[in-house]
Amino acid sequence: MLKDVSLSAVVAGFIAVLVGFTSSVAIIFQAAQGLGATPAQITSWLWALGLGMGLTSIGLSLYYRQPVLTAWSTPGAALLVATHGTTLSAATGGFIISAVLITLAGVSGLFEKLMDRVPIAIAAALLAGVLTRFGLDAALATHADPLLVGAMALAFLLGRRLWPRYAVPGVLAAGVAVAAAQGGITLANVEWGWARPVFVKPEFSVAIAIGIGLPMFLVTMASQNLPGVAAQRAAGVTVPISPVIATTGLATLVLAPFGAFGLNLAAITAAICMGPEAQADPKRRYVAPVAAGVFYVLTGLGGGAVVGLIAAFPHALVVAVAGLALLGTIAGALASAMAVEKHRDAAMLTFLVTLSGVNLGGIGAPFWGVVAGGVALGVQHFRSRR
Repeated sequence: MLKDVSLSAVVAGFIAVLVGFTSSVAIIFQAAQGLGATPAQITSWLWALGLGMGLTSIGLSLYYRQPVLTAWSTPGAALLVATHGTTLSAATGGFIISAVLITLAGVSGLFEKLMDRVPIAIAAALLAGVLTRFGLDAALATHADPLLVGAMALAFLLGRRLWPRYAVPGVLAAGVAVAAAQGGITLANVEWGWARPVFVKPEFSVAIAIGIGLPMFLVTMASQNLPGVAAQRAAGVTVPISPVIATTGLATLVLAPFGAFGLNLAAITAAICMGPEAQADPKRRYVAPVAAGVFYVLTGLGGGAVVGLIAAFPHALVVAVAGLALLGTIAGALASAMAVEKHRDAAMLTFLVTLSGVNLGGIGAPFWGVVAGGVALGVQHFRSRR
């Protein structure tokens, strides 16, 4: 493996973790606090999630020698925020029930059979819709800090012209340099110390299964695993879906009593690790999620200290580096989505619905984007021989 390691892959892994944590760690804190978690239990959540994401990303990527990055279920965390009057023990029972359902979805092969019926154009459009929001956020960040974002954009363009392999590391370096010169990076709120796991005894009931377990399962599969598989397909990754999904379910099952409410395939951060910016050679791109996994483990072990360090980066820097790092992937996904003329209408509908961020029945836009594209294909090509 050491011969496959490159600076660009390691930086891609770091950026994936940086974007993943800064974009949604606040939701994790809000969800845990809403369930009555103590500071020690919140730190335990970060420990469990960091180790779960890190070990599964490292293990799966090394086993298949292809990029496989996992993440926590952000819509699952949002679901917990909206859950009122639930105890931490009851929620933990719900985590376990959801984990069992995800494991069964993987072991049975049902989810993989469903994904095999999704055309490449729809999968690519889904990925483009998920990622384009980050490109738009990067452009909008110029309003908050035009000097910082402008310097990073210039570094990206120069990097793509002069040293394409290191364009994204150059963007990150330029952003850190400008932010530091502006005094935008502060370490005053960092609390040093190792995280410790705290066991929470789960409670089970029919109400918990219906109110937490089943909704957590549905939003995780529809809003996380579905676009995660689409990201892999668009990047040409051929990892078998069923065992990967089953692995995330089992990892959640083991770590749920310590706060791992939901582990699943990553989509947005995975795209950072699977693109040519991470590694020009597709056969060596597995290194980026392995590096991300190492950073995830360190983040979990470091608990609040690492989160504080990540939070020290200005918001404009984070969204700009994410948008620029994903630029090539967005362009490639759109090109794939529009490549086949007879699928363009369905692909465009999928793209627009996914990009809209619409949420119906507690299920996010990626699922409804696929539904819209599927309906369009059905109406336009029903019993068509062409």
